[in-house]
Amino acid sequence: MKKSFIFICFIALLAITTSCNSSSSKKELPRIAIAGIAIESSTFSPAITNEEDFKAREGDSVFTYYPFFAPDSGINNRATWLPTLRGHAMPGGIVTREAYESLVAKTLNMLENSMPLDGLFFDIHGAMSVQGLDDPEGDFLARIRKVIGTDVLVSTSMDLHGNVSPLLAQNTDLITCYRMAPHEDAIESKKRAVTNLLNRLENGKGKPKYKAWIPVPILLPGEKTSTRVEPGKSLYNEIPNVLNGDNVIDAAIWMSYPWADEPRNHAVVMAYGDNKEEVSMAAEKLARDFWNVRKEFKFVAPTAYLNEALDKAILSDKKPFIISDMGDNPTAGGAGDVTWTLHEIFKRPEFKSVNGKSLIYASIPGPEFVAKAKEVGIGGQIDATAGAAIDNRFAPPVRLKGTITTIKEGNIDAKTEVVVKCGNISVIVTERRKGYHYDKDFADLNLNPREADILVVKIGYLVPDLYNMKGDWIMALTPGGVDQDLQRLPYKRVIRPIFPLDPDMTDPDLSTQFIPLSNEINR
Repeated sequence: MKKSFIFICFIALLAITTSCNSSSSKKELPRIAIAGIAIESSTFSPAITNEEDFKAREGDSVFTYYPFFAPDSGINNRATWLPTLRGHAMPGGIVTREAYESLVAKTLNMLENSMPLDGLFFDIHGAMSVQGLDDPEGDFLARIRKVIGTDVLVSTSMDLHGNVSPLLAQNTDLITCYRMAPHEDAIESKKRAVTNLLNRLENGKGKPKYKAWIPVPILLPGEKTSTRVEPGKSLYNEIPNVLNGDNVIDAAIWMSYPWADEPRNHAVVMAYGDNKEEVSMAAEKLARDFWNVRKEFKFVAPTAYLNEALDKAILSDKKPFIISDMGDNPTAGGAGDVTWTLHEIFKRPEFKSVNGKSLIYASIPGPEFVAKAKEVGIGGQIDATAGAAIDNRFAPPVRLKGTITTIKEGNIDAKTEVVVKCGNISVIVTERRKGYHYDKDFADLNLNPREADILVVKIGYLVPDLYNMKGDWIMALTPGGVDQDLQRLPYKRVIRPIFPLDPDMTDPDLSTQFIPLSNEINR
């Protein structure tokens, strides 16, 4: 009887111990917050960006930015996700200090309410300019660190046209950017940032031991550094070859953003991981290779000033002949309402002839024009002006006299869109500025750009839909806040010498600078 009692006690104790061990071995999911403010802002444009332009999402609505958080993705169930605020504005002018402070304050408050945290997915562009503040993204993350502390693992995702200051580099632990321009890998890159964060939390290795940062004195526009063509294609294809598990977790090349005049505006290469020598070698190889091909970067399409571009388009028999009106490209930070190109087009007699070529122009904002068009109605005649309300440095508002062929309301960006046909020219006028990139953008307005002789779009390099529809293509060097002729821009604050502004500069020091880890921040 005594032996039976002892045996029963032993079995009970074993069961309790097994239960405790099982309970302790089941780790709690890491708590990871999501936050970020993204915009590309030109300091050479008179446009201003306000808080409402960011269309900020809060809480669970933040997930709409990220399809890889789907329930069956294999990512969603690896952490407790705590989305705070994520704002993404269409590229434009400098952000008001009031808007920045408001968005930052809301984010910090939401992060504080989400504590404790194990990780943060910090999703930014990297080329935001703010009134009276250099390096907004670096400032933002430094202020976040004061709330979440230095133990939290931060993974940062960026556009390759962003800027990486030492302040931003220190306050983040894992950092990456797109490897394609156009950015067809944007979602893939964000997923990489999240996956790297999860892996380091799950394997218990935490912050990588080393972060290499190398400033490269190059400042080129994206239209010269597209990864569709060489040397950008091969340069970015090198990145996977320098990675090596935990030794070199990731590496990235930032081309930077040439239309902001700030000291941080220059290219940067970074690599990070647990092996000091390999991290340094990876970063230095990419930096050297970048510098060595700097003179090989060319515009990704034939380039000319506007009159020559129009001459070529008029003589061509390929449809549509696309002209990129680059200087006021709203997707790069232009105000979007420069009328100079339209004035020049209307001067050309070829578009006044009955048998002349057809042209679609996309687009020019004109809220007063749109309001008048809605009063007149489809099929009516209109004679009013549009454009140059923000950026009138190069030309005044343009007079549009013609027939209204389409009025469409409810566009999330443009609000109301109007098409007015002036002779052989169909001009899209919008209530608010909008970029026109997709087949659907035109189909919704009863326009078929594939059947037009000439399509003029306020854009730089063509996004996939436009690229695939082109019969031929030329990029026009037109004036505006994102002028591609960089020598015409009044730089005063970028660090000189820098290529191509100083084409004969001596070779720079491209040796590794190791950035202190985020847990070494003096708070």
